[in-house]
Amino acid sequence: MSEKIIIGIAGLGTVGSGLVEMLQKNREDILRRSGREFVIKAVAVHNLNKKRDLPEGVILTGNPLDLASDPDIQVVVELMGGTGAARELVLAAMQNGKSVVTANKALLAEYGKEIFALAREKNVSLGYEASSAGAIPVIETLRDSMAGNHITSVMGILNGTSNYILSEMNSKGSSFADALADAQSLGLAEADPTLDIDGGDAAHKLVLLIRLAWGVHFDYDKLVIRGIRDISRLDVQFARDFGYRVKLIGQAREEDGVIEAGVFPALVHKSMLLARVNGAYNAVRIEGNAVGSLFLHGLGAGSRPTASAVLGDLMAVARRSVINTCEANTGYVEDLGDAAILPADDAVFRWYVRTTVRDTPGVLRDIAAAFAAEGISFAQIIQKAADEDDRVSLVLMTHEAPGRAIKAAGKKLLDDGTLLAPHVAYRILGGIGNETEGS
Repeated sequence: MSEKIIIGIAGLGTVGSGLVEMLQKNREDILRRSGREFVIKAVAVHNLNKKRDLPEGVILTGNPLDLASDPDIQVVVELMGGTGAARELVLAAMQNGKSVVTANKALLAEYGKEIFALAREKNVSLGYEASSAGAIPVIETLRDSMAGNHITSVMGILNGTSNYILSEMNSKGSSFADALADAQSLGLAEADPTLDIDGGDAAHKLVLLIRLAWGVHFDYDKLVIRGIRDISRLDVQFARDFGYRVKLIGQAREEDGVIEAGVFPALVHKSMLLARVNGAYNAVRIEGNAVGSLFLHGLGAGSRPTASAVLGDLMAVARRSVINTCEANTGYVEDLGDAAILPADDAVFRWYVRTTVRDTPGVLRDIAAAFAAEGISFAQIIQKAADEDDRVSLVLMTHEAPGRAIKAAGKKLLDDGTLLAPHVAYRILGGIGNETEGS
C-alpha cells in the first residue's frame, strides 16, 4: 500500500481548481509514477460561501495560515498570488518543516533570497516549476539536465499575453489597442493588463531563470524592463518588411562572470525559432557550453498547463529520498551572492532605429554624421515614402553598437532639430551573420 502525502492548497482559482481536477482525474497515473497518493486535507479560500467542487471530506478555511500550522499537512501548495499573505504563508509553512510548491513568480523574484535561504535552513523542498513558463519544464532543465553545463545565455518569450498581442499585430495588422481588447475578450489578458504588457511578469520569471542558470541573486529592481504598449503598427510592418518579427524578449547573457539582463521588445529574425512562436505560447532558448542550444516551447499559462507544472513538483517531492531546495548550481552554497551586472546601456547589439525627418536635402548626411560620431555604422538605410507634410521615416539598421551610443546620437539629432520626434530603437536578434536556426 502506498504511503500518502497530505497536502493543503491555498487558493482555488483557475490553477488551484485545475490542480484539484488533475489530482482526481489522473490519480492512477500519479500513483503508478510516484508510488505515492496525494490527499488534499484542507483548502484555503477567500469566499467560504461559494460552492466548490472538491473531494469529500476536504476542509475549507478562510485563513491560509491554518495550512501551515496543521500537523498532518506535509506539503503546502501556494496558489494565491501576490506577495503579502503568500509570503507569510510560505515562510510559516517552512518554519514548521513543511515543503512548499508555488506558482508565484512575483513572490520568488522579489523575496526569493529570503525564501530560498529558509528552505535551505529548514531542509525542506521548494518547488516552483510553474512560476517560470507554465507547462514548459525550464526549471527542471536548468536544475537537472544542464547542471553540468556552463550556461552562457537564457532568452525567451516569457509572457503569453504580450506574445498574443504582438502576434495579432504582426499577422492581422491590428493596432496595439485592438489586439489588447481582443486578448481581454478571450480571457488572455486581465482587465488591468499592466503586469503583462509593461514587462513585469516576464521580468519576474527572468530573475528566477538567472538564479537557476548562474546561482546568483539578480535584484529585480536592477532589471531593465521595457514593455510593448508603445509599439506601433508602423514598426511591426517595417520589421516584417526586413524579415523580422517584433517579440517581447526576456534575455540574460553571461560573460566572464558578468550578467547583462533585461526585458525588451526586439526584432527577431524569421530564421530563429523564437520568431515563429505565436499566440499565447511561451518559449525559452538556453545556450550551454556542452549541449549548445536547447529550445523549449509550450503553453505558458492557463489552468491545466500551470496545474500540470504544479503537479510535477508535487510528484518530484514524492520521489525524492533526499530533500533539497530545487535550486540549480547552489546545493552546496550557504548563501547566494549578488550578480555582477553589466549596465544595459553598455550591452552591444545591432539596432533597428526609426527616425522621423523632413524630406529635404542633407538630412541623411546629418544623421550619418551624428551616428558616426558615436562610432555607429549602418548595415542598411531605407527611406519610406513621404506623407502629405513631407515627413518621412528613415529606418536605420545598424552594425553592433552599445545602447548608450544609440541614445546619444538620437538625442543630438532631436536637440538640433533634425528629428521631428524622438527616435524609436529596438535590439535586433538573428539575421545578418547568423546561421539559420531550425527549419
